[in-house]
Amino acid sequence: MSGINRQLNHMMETEIHVPIGSPTIRKFQIFVDEHNVTEGAMKLIKELRPGWDPNLIRTKLFTDGTTNKLVGCYVEDCLDDVVLVRVYGNKTELIVDRDNELKSFQVLHANGCAPRLYCTFQNGICYEFMQGRALDTQDVRDPVLLRLIAREMARIHAIHAHNGCIPKPNLWIKMRKYFSLVATEFTDQASNVRIQQEVPSQEVLEQEMMWMKEHLSQLGSPVVLCHNDLLCKNIIHNTKEGHVRCIDYEYSSYNYQAFDIGNHFNEFAGMSEPDYNLYPSREMQLDWLHTYLQAYKLFTKKGEEVSQLELETLYVQVNKFALASHFFWGFWALIQAKYSTIEFDFLGYAVLRFNQYFKTKPDIMALEIPK
Repeated sequence: MSGINRQLNHMMETEIHVPIGSPTIRKFQIFVDEHNVTEGAMKLIKELRPGWDPNLIRTKLFTDGTTNKLVGCYVEDCLDDVVLVRVYGNKTELIVDRDNELKSFQVLHANGCAPRLYCTFQNGICYEFMQGRALDTQDVRDPVLLRLIAREMARIHAIHAHNGCIPKPNLWIKMRKYFSLVATEFTDQASNVRIQQEVPSQEVLEQEMMWMKEHLSQLGSPVVLCHNDLLCKNIIHNTKEGHVRCIDYEYSSYNYQAFDIGNHFNEFAGMSEPDYNLYPSREMQLDWLHTYLQAYKLFTKKGEEVSQLELETLYVQVNKFALASHFFWGFWALIQAKYSTIEFDFLGYAVLRFNQYFKTKPDIMALEIPK
């Protein structure tokens, strides 16, 4: 098989396929200045909502994003129709597959898991505001919300969005890409004392990455459609409807089931000031995982009885893949540290994630899949 054919075949194996009949996404040749989002947003609203009186349009800037700039547009107090305008952050095309993001958005919306996508523009997208409240580190520990989240993740994982062949995980491809970016962009490490002193060397990072791929890929975790970025604020609780929904699909892809869950458990620590003492206990995890397995088996029509062996197996898989999550976001943060214009200590966050990886690795690797 030629190199080009191999590459195309690999793309087909990891690619998300949009359902036939999905609405075409409108495209506008409008560029929105990330330093003046409101002005650009108003140009887009003129196209999307021509009936809105410009004098009555209000905007709300959301400030908690670590990748993009986001503004909500609506008419005075009418919150039933809020249009979100998201402007991609500087150089985020290096770390986000924008075509894949749009496909994920469409597939998830077709399955009732995502809001409507209204349009794309030169450096961003517009989509429907999802009613509800973004969760925090306390909410994801709440027994009721915890189970709602587990069921919703199971629903996403059960979605079939492929072209027939067995899907392959995107994790190692993405991690290798991130590592190559880090290796090329941070060759002059001496210019940054913090990187030199606090971040593991490239040799150590590559060695760990190879070791992870060789051991974790043998754990037998199913490859499913994953969100891959289920931090607290990406989960919206609609108290009126009594459900949760996941937002922001920039990192969605085919991936290991256990990675998506382990990544979410890491996010119990929070983002702005992570506290890994908040990582869920074994008891809390087993409660979460039992709810998840029941729902996943139901959605995939494999019954709903969960055996102790299935539960213990998933527990080990999830905690081992949580290690890979630390590495993934450590690389991500190093790239963001160089390019992002958002005020956040990305370098400090990278150091924290790598440190947590090495701190927890011995105990996690001692866990064994039950026979």
